Amino acid sequence: MLKKLFGIAPKLEPDGSYSPSKVALKIGVADKTDYENISYQKYSGIKNKILVICTEDKNLKMKNGKYFSTGNHPVETLLPMLHLRNAGFEFEIATPTGKPAIFEMWAFPNKDEHVNAIYQELESNFEKPRSLSDFINKSFNQSDDFAAVFIPGGHGAMIGIPEDRNVAKILRWANEKELFTISLCHGPGAFLSTTLDNKEFLYRGYNLAVFPDSVDNQTPLMGYLPGKMPHGLSEKLKSLGANLMNTKMDKTVCVDRKLITGSSPLASNELGKLAATELLKSLS
Repeated sequence: MLKKLFGIAPKLEPDGSYSPSKVALKIGVADKTDYENISYQKYSGIKNKILVICTEDKNLKMKNGKYFSTGNHPVETLLPMLHLRNAGFEFEIATPTGKPAIFEMWAFPNKDEHVNAIYQELESNFEKPRSLSDFINKSFNQSDDFAAVFIPGGHGAMIGIPEDRNVAKILRWANEKELFTISLCHGPGAFLSTTLDNKEFLYRGYNLAVFPDSVDNQTPLMGYLPGKMPHGLSEKLKSLGANLMNTKMDKTVCVDRKLITGSSPLASNELGKLAATELLKSLS
């Protein structure tokens, strides 16, 4: 009752899941982003495609049994894609089984014309994506068409994707073909898939940015999450041999070899700029 009174009670959704409280939304969600409309010298070669691996799952079970209403974070997905599109790249959208990509619409920056425009432009692609198995079967032999794999953030990236062997196959394919891998916030949860079947962690020794477990542990206090996370991500990546470049939810971005990462939604614009610049530099 007191949590409701002070606006820090998570909102119960019709399907029984919980979205962030009024206070959490006021603190953590903005109606406009810090997007910079930069004019890049557009890439015009054949390696102009980027595979975007989105989650198709909405509800993440917390330690207390409650479900967080999540998905792909719209800013963490669309803001980097704006920069990459402006740099001349196109997108192949995929989800694990080909079901529609799910977004945290409560986090959508409704007054941001640029984010709204690219969402509307790609909405049909998000609604009818490829499955990962279809991509593996039909596009692995077309690696010359691809420049990168992008895994957006959002807590939804922690549902199923870290345990998906097709995700692991794609990450190893990208690494072998020297494509860029781009991710931020909770998106690097996908990297855990490379340890399946007792294989060595693909990014051991890499520098990377990721959302800190310490912040996830604090957000239930203001009703952002309806409970503690089922397990941490940043400390798990660290235990596998990754070198973490941030300890806060901030604008940290990092490039190490062909891996480009960002720490949080606050880093979305910086990640997009860095990714666009690095891809153009590599392909020039």
